[in-house]
Amino acid sequence: MRGSVVVTGGGTGGHLKVADAFVDEFNKRGIPVIFIGSSNGQDKQWFENDKRFKKTYFLDTKGVVNKNALGKVKSLFNILSKTAYCLGLFTKYNVKTVISVGGFSAAAATFASIAKLDCKLYIHEQNSVMGSLNKLTSKFATEVFSSFLKSSKIKDYPVSQEFFELGRIREEVKTIAFFGGSQGALAINDFALKVAFKLNEMDIKIIHQAGKNDFLRVKDEYEKLNIKADVFDFSKEIPLKMQEADFCVSRAGASTLWELCANCLPTFFIPYKYAAGDHQFYNAKDLKDRGLCFLQREEDLNEEDFFKAINSDIHTISKNLASSINSNAVSLICNIIVQNNK
Repeated sequence: MRGSVVVTGGGTGGHLKVADAFVDEFNKRGIPVIFIGSSNGQDKQWFENDKRFKKTYFLDTKGVVNKNALGKVKSLFNILSKTAYCLGLFTKYNVKTVISVGGFSAAAATFASIAKLDCKLYIHEQNSVMGSLNKLTSKFATEVFSSFLKSSKIKDYPVSQEFFELGRIREEVKTIAFFGGSQGALAINDFALKVAFKLNEMDIKIIHQAGKNDFLRVKDEYEKLNIKADVFDFSKEIPLKMQEADFCVSRAGASTLWELCANCLPTFFIPYKYAAGDHQFYNAKDLKDRGLCFLQREEDLNEEDFFKAINSDIHTISKNLASSINSNAVSLICNIIVQNNK
């Protein structure tokens, strides 16, 4: 494969997890990777000191969505100037391949790949509702990969092998995990505390990721209830927490959703209602339509449906989740990219 590969995009953990999977795979193949992201968002936290890259660039770019007219104009001019900068980088490093994982971080390098005639653009769309940037640029892409698009050659999602390796078929609910993400989810936290007493009566152990902003309150509430729960704000051991659980309550961001599938963990999804295009709801609905999860909006949450889910046939759901995703997605995607760029 000629030249260096650029992996671009991020802003949030969901995008960056996919970027990380691509970086790992290209490293295994001895193909040099350059990361182009933003100095805003989480990109630097993930990759600034990562030795796997030939080079990393964090550009001062920001999103266009949710800005007033002046803000949008400023952001667009900034993206155009950074696009020109990226074109210079592509020439310097002989870049012929760009892989965008979406998010505002990807804009400049993605537009540069379209402007450079001998460069091929590949897009990975994580969600069931395509993001604004990917919607705009997908018509110029050589391939668009997605777990939700019928046209995608590879339907499986790039998930870390750890989630597959720690996966197991569940038989009954002895431990339940509440995952609201590192930032937490107030709706999930409040619902967990609401059902905690009954769960404790049922002798079901509780694992709870409360998020940094709500951690102290949640921990204090469990202490008031005299319940010994595993409460934490952030953990790098989420795969192990998943393995320990028999049932999960979670948001429905694409990366988390497919990690739970890889782990064969039956899940009651409570999508974030302000997600762009309501994509979290539609991510989970795709699974629910196949009988692979439970789904309820925040405003419809009720204990009766929750406990009915816990007492359902989780063994069959867990068993079917095992065949819902294959573990070699990123390898198959990279095979296509390498083949196209010989």
